[in-house]
Order: sequence, then C-alpha cells, then structure tokens
Amino acid sequence: MMNVYGQIFGTFAKVGTFTIGGGYAMLPLIQKEVVEKKRWVSSDAFVDMIALSQSVPGVMAVNISILTGYHIKGIRGSMVAALGTILPSFFLLLLIAMFFRNFQDNVYIAKMFKAIRPAVVALIAVPVFTTAQTIGMNLKTVVIPVASALLIWYWGVSPVYVVLVAAIGGVVYGIATSKT
Repeated sequence: MMNVYGQIFGTFAKVGTFTIGGGYAMLPLIQKEVVEKKRWVSSDAFVDMIALSQSVPGVMAVNISILTGYHIKGIRGSMVAALGTILPSFFLLLLIAMFFRNFQDNVYIAKMFKAIRPAVVALIAVPVFTTAQTIGMNLKTVVIPVASALLIWYWGVSPVYVVLVAAIGGVVYGIATSKT
C-alpha cells in the first residue's frame, strides 16, 4: 500500500495531468478526489481553502493544492501536493514546446483547442455551484458574488479591493451578529 505522501502526490498529479483550463477547471476534480473519494478534507474546509487560495498571490491550483496538502500532512504534504500539481503541466509544456513548431499551423490542432473551450467553461462553473450549495447561498446572499463580479468585470475594480472589502465586511458582520 502506498504511503500517504505517495497518495497525495498521485492524487494531485492525476488532477494536474488530466485538467485543461487552469486552476478553476481543476477545482471540481480536486474536490471530488480530496473531499468525496479520499475524505481528507470536509466540504466546509474545502470551501474555506478555496476562499483563502483566491485571496493570496499565486496560481490558484497550486495554492489550493498547497493548502490541501498542508491540511493532510503539514509542510511536507503541501510540498508534495504542489509538486504533484505542477510537474505534469511542466513536462507536458516542455514536450509541446519541443514539437510545437511542427504543429502550430495544423488546422486540426487549432480546431481541437477551440472545441475544448466550452468544456472548460463548464469545469469552471461546477465549483461555483458546488460552493454556493455548500455555504447555503440564498437569494439574499447571492447579491454579494453578483455585485463582486460586476464590480470587477463591468466597472474594472481591482479584485484585490473587492476581496479586501469582502474581508472587512465579513469581520464587521461577524462582530455585529455575535453580540446578538
């Protein structure tokens, strides 16, 4: 039987190998592996890790793998999880870079990448709905993510400011509701 570090590496390497579309596309696969299959992390803890991984600099997929690995096995677990996430993409990009010139004008390759795009949108949407269910989002609270998205997308407000305001709002709300 494989030790826990091997399991962590294997889990994140599998996710890193078979996910196209970046960090948000990886979320449903990571959640399925670490929350549902392995039960290393609870749903609530995973939602908190998503929030934290979006609030710190860096690639979201690497951040969530580091937090998950740390939750499972501390510093070593976080390093193993990060390597599992990064190495498959690194080696795949290395291979693509070595042979890309031979295929860059191939019409079938271009069509393949164009066909993948809608699937990536779906992969990004899944964790949004899963997170909304996990945190018990309702019609009153849906205003917060919609307003945040509009501020960032439509009005060009920096996501950093939106996160800071949300964090401050959460603290104020927590203080206000704990006194009652």
